[in-house]
Amino acid sequence: MASMNDHPGERAAADPVKLIGVRETPLSVDEVFRAVGDDAAGGTVLFVGTVRDHDGGSSVDRLGYSCHPSAEAELRRVAEKVAANHPVRALAAVHRVGDLEIGDLAVVVAVSCPHRAEAFAACRALIDDLKREVPIWKHQTFSDGTEEWVGAC
Repeated sequence: MASMNDHPGERAAADPVKLIGVRETPLSVDEVFRAVGDDAAGGTVLFVGTVRDHDGGSSVDRLGYSCHPSAEAELRRVAEKVAANHPVRALAAVHRVGDLEIGDLAVVVAVSCPHRAEAFAACRALIDDLKREVPIWKHQTFSDGTEEWVGAC
């Protein structure tokens, strides 16, 4: 039952997790943004992670992402946890796997909440928890021929 201090538009959405995906195809910012549209949301925050041409002072030539078969289920679990801990109206997260080029979109996440501060906090939690908990690994090949795995146990 809602308390007298609740505002109808600030109650959590029944199923705020609108889009979850781990895919080999290019990602769409527009798709993720549309997925979190909600008339009761006053703030929407979107984060886009792109493949950069350097890391740790070294030039990156190639990059690939691989994942455990449970990655999408783990991404959903992380998203549901964020939605349970923040006043999320809608949430979406997609991560790319496979070989990517410099400038490609690697991850797109978005959150809509009643207010902007809540949306920023929820989006930050979503991307941080995704990077920490979802079994997706990055393999980088540097210009000098060395390689590095990031996120692998």
